Amino acid sequence: MKFSEQWLREWVSPQLDVQGLADQITMAGLEVDAIEPAAALFSGVVVGEVVSKEPHPNADKLSLCQVEDGSGEPAQVVCGAPNVAAGQKVPFARVGAVLPGDFKINKAKLRGVESRGMICSASELGMAEETSSGILELPASAPVGEDFRTWIGLDDHCIEVDLTPNRGDCLSIKGLAREVGVLNRLPVEGPRIEPVPAAHDDAFAVRVDDAERCPRYIGRLIKGVDVTAETPLWMVERLRRSGVRSIDAVVDVTNYVMLELGQPLHAFDRANLQGTVIVRLAREGEQLVLLDGQTVALRDDTLVIADERGPLAIAGVMGGEHSGVSAATRDIFLESAFFSPLAVAGQARTYGLHTDASHRFERGVDPRLTGEAVERATRLLVDITGGEPGPLVESCSEAHLPDEREVRLRAARLEQALGKRLPAEEVADILERLGMAATSDSQGWHTRVPSWRFDLAIEEDLVEEVARIHGYNRLPVRRPRARLGLRADHEARVPLSRLRRQMVARGYQEAVTYSFVAPELQAALLPDAVSPRLANPISSDLSVMRASLFPGLVRALEYNLNRQQNRIRLFEAGLIFRGELDALEQTPMLGALACGPREPEGWAGGRERVDFFDLKGDLESLIGLGGEPETWRFEPAEHPALHPGQSARILHRGEAVGWIGALHPGVRAQLGLRSDALLFEVRQDALTHGRIATFRPLSRYPEVRRDLAFLVDESLPVQALLDTLRAQAGEWLAECRLFDVYQGKGVPEGRKSVALGLTWQHPSRTLNDEEINQLVDAIVAESQQHLGAELRG
Repeated sequence: MKFSEQWLREWVSPQLDVQGLADQITMAGLEVDAIEPAAALFSGVVVGEVVSKEPHPNADKLSLCQVEDGSGEPAQVVCGAPNVAAGQKVPFARVGAVLPGDFKINKAKLRGVESRGMICSASELGMAEETSSGILELPASAPVGEDFRTWIGLDDHCIEVDLTPNRGDCLSIKGLAREVGVLNRLPVEGPRIEPVPAAHDDAFAVRVDDAERCPRYIGRLIKGVDVTAETPLWMVERLRRSGVRSIDAVVDVTNYVMLELGQPLHAFDRANLQGTVIVRLAREGEQLVLLDGQTVALRDDTLVIADERGPLAIAGVMGGEHSGVSAATRDIFLESAFFSPLAVAGQARTYGLHTDASHRFERGVDPRLTGEAVERATRLLVDITGGEPGPLVESCSEAHLPDEREVRLRAARLEQALGKRLPAEEVADILERLGMAATSDSQGWHTRVPSWRFDLAIEEDLVEEVARIHGYNRLPVRRPRARLGLRADHEARVPLSRLRRQMVARGYQEAVTYSFVAPELQAALLPDAVSPRLANPISSDLSVMRASLFPGLVRALEYNLNRQQNRIRLFEAGLIFRGELDALEQTPMLGALACGPREPEGWAGGRERVDFFDLKGDLESLIGLGGEPETWRFEPAEHPALHPGQSARILHRGEAVGWIGALHPGVRAQLGLRSDALLFEVRQDALTHGRIATFRPLSRYPEVRRDLAFLVDESLPVQALLDTLRAQAGEWLAECRLFDVYQGKGVPEGRKSVALGLTWQHPSRTLNDEEINQLVDAIVAESQQHLGAELRG
């Protein structure tokens, strides 16, 4: 909400400068974002009158004007504006004046003719952002010779307030003035609004078919308006200082009343209405061309204003182009309505719109303001555009208007929340000044919430109101008294931060991608995945919740490859979403992606590309942090996003917790990726699960080592051989190390040689050869029997 300081001070004017006023508003919970001057600095500009205009003797597009500036002697001025004319009142910069940008006005000769001063446009005075095509015309009542800056009140400030969604009552000068009046204990005096008597009996019929969404609707037919009438400069200026552009007299008046009182209004061209104005829900297949030229297909849950031919406007959002006011309009139908916040909430966004009207209706507009706003707009329209107003036509369903709310405030609860006892008289005064009818008893106060405060519903709301009006800075600052018990530290748990640091230490960079992905990308990687589809996505390529971290990482890979990055290491920790909304599973995962050379480019680095076992080693480094590597397994399995021969399911304690593998060539071709990549994702709860390290005394006795080379089937996983070996090696096995895998000369086709180093050590004595030989024989026999392994000679 942006407003003029001068406009606000017409309603209530505390003894504060602009910064003090802004600080006070901010401390009351209405944060001030910016304070800007209403116009750039300039001096030496007065109200002038063009006495005469003649063609320039040496230029076709220039005029020679005589301007009366109140000094008693007309000044000769050369002017190039196309709209200058004799008899006009204009802003005139005398010789010596300084305009914005430190532009000084001097005597000059233009095409051989002397010019003493300059007739100014709005942009030249810093009153318009865009370059003006002509001079700024002033009202005929402007006093010649008066300082222009003082006369129009440009020593003003534009204050921008960032309101929270619950304070829709402050989206107007009236609402802000109410707040300032309460804070300073001052009366609020706005313009006196009286009913405008009807000049004729013609009325336009109104019918409300959905009283629940539109409990009150008021319309008035105004005949004979002059839409081309010029909007008064004072109104144009107030709109400008509020960030609203002047369009035409009718639109300017409706915008002005909305800014002043907070009630959005809309004017229809009577000539384009047929039959009855109807407030109803849209019907399937109906379309509407909006004022911005956009054609929208209306949904059947959208409240519309219609006539007997079809929709005229989306209620509370935007009017239609067909029924809008134009230069040819002579009669207008002015509407003012109260729409339920729930009826308007979200409607604008679903059609890609956001308007001042929808912004207010979504937050709640005072239902008792409807008639007052019509009367105010009618008076302004009659004064500016002429016209003859008809009688008010109203449809009202009292049963559907918001109920009067009564909220109880207990003195004990207030003292507990504020940490301070406030005098009962002060609390009652604050509640009364906030517009609440408060009655007190021995326990506290019963209050009746005013119609404009949609945010007050429970006792805590009243506590907040009392606190902010009393002043947050006046409340005591105390440390809370609490006996806080220390929570047990899960020593066995590996913190996620440690997993992150480990990935960074391994050369990875953390990626943070959207939780939404393109449906086509997810379908390519996870064709069978089920995840929620967004009803109102940011964009079409972010319209489904991710069922895996793979889509986001692959999209990041594509982004980097397109920017000539050939070595990529990324990881991400985040949620994935699987299932429909009513049975949605949200699982924290850790994923990683590797692509390109194994080592960074350098004279000592090789050119080998990263492979499956490089990524598996990075994952095993994370697994090792938990201290339970023996509880993890990798088993060959197929995943639609991974290469069939280079993919594995990750198991923890026998439960599937993730996947690892190379990106499927078909998927890579479908996505247009020119480089292969490897990925993994694992459930975070499995990675963070560990065990507490325990001390075991070091043995003083020597180790015994035996190296065994087995010939096994080439398809046999080495893990199966290791499991068999550990089962037969006894309790004193200290280490088992795989140090060679060989296929080639001397090894039968279809077989491979696996060499293992086994180390035994007893904690209290030296192991003898007989004991070790028995263990080795048991290992060889078990491997032969169950795995078909042969001891290589």
